[in-house]
Amino acid sequence: MKKVGILGGTFNPPHIGHLIMANEAYHALFLDEIRFMPNAIAPHKHLVDDASMENRLKMVEIAIKPYDHFKVEPIELELGGVSYTYHTMLELSKREPDVQFYFIIGGDMIDSLHNWYKIDELMKLVRFVGLKRPGSKSSTTYDVKIVEAPEIDLSSTFIRERFKTGRTLLFLLPDGVESYIRKEGLYGTR
Repeated sequence: MKKVGILGGTFNPPHIGHLIMANEAYHALFLDEIRFMPNAIAPHKHLVDDASMENRLKMVEIAIKPYDHFKVEPIELELGGVSYTYHTMLELSKREPDVQFYFIIGGDMIDSLHNWYKIDELMKLVRFVGLKRPGSKSSTTYDVKIVEAPEIDLSSTFIRERFKTGRTLLFLLPDGVESYIRKEGLYGTR
């Protein structure tokens, strides 16, 4: 059975923390591939309207291009609307019945897992993989496989703030993402 990791998120923008999480899970669990899954509309976040779905998808494609074991999973963008992980993973499981999905989350998401939509049903569809994050307890009563990895305190909010204030972004973004953002005039770079 093929083992596929799913890393979902807004990716507004994708940063090196996302790549590190994906790579650590990939190697720790001997996965066949990792799919980066940008959501259409996150149920728990309000997107900065600066980056469209197309912009976010393109940034993910740029970020993962050098890595053969990383792919894009556009299903939530195709489905549109509010992206609930349960509905998405139910659809992916129907499309790919011979795949075991591993859903990768950070410590903050581990802490709030009990609030996820249809979490008990979702637990039957995927295996959760958690990576600790500074400032989170990274604990839950649900079955989550914790992967030991460097704890990176980096967020897309932090990156957007750096763009607004003109401070350095060196080593924070994957190659090509910063130049795409500047070319498109995102996050106040107009």
